Amino acid sequence: MAEPGRNGDSGSGDGDSSRRSVWKSVRRLFGSDHDQSLRAQLEEAIDEHEEDGDPGPAGDLSPLERQMVRNLLHFSEHDADDVAIPRSEIVAVPASATWDEMIAMFAQHGHSRMPVHGDSLDEIRGMMHLKDVFPFLATGKAPPKDWTVLMRQPLFVPQARGALDVLADMRASRVHLAVVIDEYSGTDGIITIEDLVEEIVGEIEDEHDDAPTELIVRQTDGSWEADARVELDEVGEKVDARLAEVEEDVDTLGGLAFLLAGQVPAVGALLCHDSGWKLEVTAGNERHVTRLRLHPPALSDSPLT
Repeated sequence: MAEPGRNGDSGSGDGDSSRRSVWKSVRRLFGSDHDQSLRAQLEEAIDEHEEDGDPGPAGDLSPLERQMVRNLLHFSEHDADDVAIPRSEIVAVPASATWDEMIAMFAQHGHSRMPVHGDSLDEIRGMMHLKDVFPFLATGKAPPKDWTVLMRQPLFVPQARGALDVLADMRASRVHLAVVIDEYSGTDGIITIEDLVEEIVGEIEDEHDDAPTELIVRQTDGSWEADARVELDEVGEKVDARLAEVEEDVDTLGGLAFLLAGQVPAVGALLCHDSGWKLEVTAGNERHVTRLRLHPPALSDSPLT
């Protein structure tokens, strides 16, 4: 007869649990935990709790709460550039727009705040807040001849400013929109307080948000249709891990296309990756790529149809 706890019988789970408990005690005895930062100790405690598979007593942290704690522990590692809405996705109103055009943009996009720019996005003059517009709509009162007198000033932060510092800036100034400035004083992106909160609690969808769509979709011929905004991490998980192995500071598939071409590639350009995959630019303009098609190595020698 096999001894209890051996050969995969019911006692093995208890044995594994006992060994983990002994190992934890040994580490504490020799003071290894004291060499860790509080951040590392908290994350290790969460890891051990999940490895044990013990749901814990009533009132203990739920899986969602544990994930939020993890996000919070790593929140300070992000900078403004990491959490910003990229320039290509900014919805902004030109200062030259009429009152009705500006109202139409609020109605179309459902935002509560919009940056106001001059000749280009690099010339942010201020922001419009819906609460400053609504009284005129509700009462029928004539708006100012120059509606830009209603503008408020957003925050301006450099790309390298920590996300936690941006959140503190927003709380202190009570301004919930920040413009991220690059090293040439151009507009790199914008951050709302919702973007910062989402880094901790996860994606927040409301009634104005469109239903989520897949940014990269496999085709029947083995190729992939992709939005240029898709993260390389997702491309690596779904398509080929080699496509995500980039030493340069590139996060998206569009950024990878730019890196391979050495410039903004034209529509129709076919870019070769070291892995054998080919990136075909299917949509875009002179400033950025918007859509790509990924052709697998097995088809790389065949003419594109």
